[in-house]
Amino acid sequence: MTRKWRSLEKEDYVIIENQGGKTLGLGKNSRVALLEVDGCAFKDFLGTGELAPYEDWRLSYEDRAKDLAGRLSIRDIAGLMLYSAHQLIPAKGPLAAAFGGTYGGKSYEESGAKPWALTDQQKKFIAEDKIRHVLIMGLESTEATVRWNNQIQALAESDGFGIPANNSSDPRHGAGSMAEYMGVTGEPISKWANGIGLSASFDPEAVREFGEIGAAEYRALGIATALSPQIDLATEPRWMRFADTFGEHTRMTIDMAKAYCDGFQTTKGSAGGWGSGSVNTMVKHFPGGGSGEGGRDAHYAYGKYAVYPGNNFQEHLKPFTQGAFSLDGPTKKASAVMPYYTISYGVDQKNGENVGNSYNRWPINDLLREKLGYEGVVCTDWGITHDMGPTEEAFAGKCWGVEGLTEAQRHCKALEAGVDQFGGNNDAGPVLEAYRMLCEKYGEEAAAARFRRSAYRLLLNIFRTGLFENPYLDLETSEKIVGCPEFVEKGYRSQLRSITMLKNKNHTLPLASRKKVYVPDRFIRSYLDFMSMPAPEQAVTPAGKASLAQRFTLVDAPEEADVAVCYLESPISIGYSPEDRSRGGSGYVPISLQYRPYQAADAREHSIAGGDPLEETADRSYRGKWNQTANEQDLDNVIETKRRMGEKPVIAVITLKNPMVMAELEPYCDAILVEYGVQPQAVTDVLTGTFTPEGLLPIQLPKDMSTVERQQEDVAFDMECYRDGEGHVYDFGFGLNFEGVISDERTLRYKKENG
Repeated sequence: MTRKWRSLEKEDYVIIENQGGKTLGLGKNSRVALLEVDGCAFKDFLGTGELAPYEDWRLSYEDRAKDLAGRLSIRDIAGLMLYSAHQLIPAKGPLAAAFGGTYGGKSYEESGAKPWALTDQQKKFIAEDKIRHVLIMGLESTEATVRWNNQIQALAESDGFGIPANNSSDPRHGAGSMAEYMGVTGEPISKWANGIGLSASFDPEAVREFGEIGAAEYRALGIATALSPQIDLATEPRWMRFADTFGEHTRMTIDMAKAYCDGFQTTKGSAGGWGSGSVNTMVKHFPGGGSGEGGRDAHYAYGKYAVYPGNNFQEHLKPFTQGAFSLDGPTKKASAVMPYYTISYGVDQKNGENVGNSYNRWPINDLLREKLGYEGVVCTDWGITHDMGPTEEAFAGKCWGVEGLTEAQRHCKALEAGVDQFGGNNDAGPVLEAYRMLCEKYGEEAAAARFRRSAYRLLLNIFRTGLFENPYLDLETSEKIVGCPEFVEKGYRSQLRSITMLKNKNHTLPLASRKKVYVPDRFIRSYLDFMSMPAPEQAVTPAGKASLAQRFTLVDAPEEADVAVCYLESPISIGYSPEDRSRGGSGYVPISLQYRPYQAADAREHSIAGGDPLEETADRSYRGKWNQTANEQDLDNVIETKRRMGEKPVIAVITLKNPMVMAELEPYCDAILVEYGVQPQAVTDVLTGTFTPEGLLPIQLPKDMSTVERQQEDVAFDMECYRDGEGHVYDFGFGLNFEGVISDERTLRYKKENG
């Protein structure tokens, strides 16, 4: 038989090229030998000298996954079911204390380790806990990431059945990088409009292009699973994760979800769409996380309930059923799905359970698995099996509705509900204990079959992305891909396209060059940050100031200026107050979308949902209570600047994370630009006319807080919108260019009425 393969030595691995077949990669010091069958090379993971079905790259992904799932021990499967906590490469800096990582028992700074060295914890969870799903957060550089990937893959390859690491990431292409749960980026990855900013283009094809480029960069960094897109319908304007969604328009969200998943998952030219260029997408958050009562978020005990006062639960399923589970491309469905932390209150009509979605058999097994026929991976959100904290606002475990169960019992209940995988869990012990519980309850045969079903789904996503063949990266190739000029340019254009002009009185914009410009600094009071820790009060010099200095002369006082540019952020407020609790109140306060102190006179008298082990009452109403925003001075800056500027123009540039009440602000502005997280230079390019604004509002901006309180958390487009001094209504689809109101094929395609 003629040999049909050849080997090429790389720095730390070997490439085996099969003529007309798959290209293989093996670590240089791998225990895995090669088999030659019919002249082709295969990996002998089992070391038997015979080709097992899962080692045979000529077979279907399904056949290979089924074969390997049947070989694994329950201990191995328990490891597959775990998804690591956030990993830093290297584990250094202030985040290392929170997320851990030592090198020979020392901190990175003390150890002298290379940036790509594996931490003690990573070595342990690969070799001992059998974890194969790794969540990457911080990346120092492309080089560090590539070398780290090759090390962790070599370790995984030489362990057990040789199952490679399926590395993943939260979204890391966002230009603003302001969300705490986004990837902490150090590598020069291209920067794009994110979430709601992508929607502001009203262009799904642009999202598909992002998916294709994002996948290329992810694979060049060794990332084969994206914990995205976030396709919740953002029908509740106060929700803190609003900006990461595609908005509240159902049809647009469906189209964006399809484009995103098709772009990331499809390897062009491959049979069935899957291959070495594919990135699994994990769509979130089933069955929709955008209807938290009062806008509160389920990362915290005070926000655990999603409510449906408009009986609109079915609408929130459509981005999944008509979008992510009905792709136009050959991969057909998003390969994984993540339920949200929330208790979807009153939705389970079969068993009457009000527990977190990953614990509830009705939405996962009965609806997602049986009715919708979804056979991909179901992975919990991070930390749901851990114990909750000592207070409602604590950032800790999120075991909503099952606080009284042990950690092992929570794993068992989630498995019974239909979950395959546990996010943020590095310890196999509770999973193995849950297996013993299933054996006692259903018998060992049924329990083992249940575990193997999950193993099959998890392995299938690893096989389909080609990791079993070659998980190794070539540094030179990766550095040519990650952040290449073409990708950077396209990402920057997506940022430009997202910027939305709402007001341009007397054609204030574009600005002529050589003007004198005044930019006030900002001040933000202390508030509870994403980790529920008090953020220190801070004086902020807007990032856009340096960008403007490249085009204009900056001056220190409004009186000296020809024009003022005020950079501000949509109102920052939290819907729970430990201070209110300490004064004998319930702790619940309104989330405000206006800058000035706000009293919730029109809030519902009694909450729809409630009940918590730490609370004496189930009523979470905040009616009549006050709250104030941390960045009220943003409004003061605009008003004071306008007073001192007189007839000279004042321009507001707003980073819009949530819909906001414009009535306080708009009368003092001659022009208003909103952006959803872009690089400062992009805003400057629009201010100067280098780029003509084309973004459209993908959301509604409410008239006042009264309409916010009266809207229903699960219903889209049910707010009265603000009308400005120019007669324009800040409703979905509105936007200006330098000529006037934009009306084109996009505004015809996506109307509020067909959402």
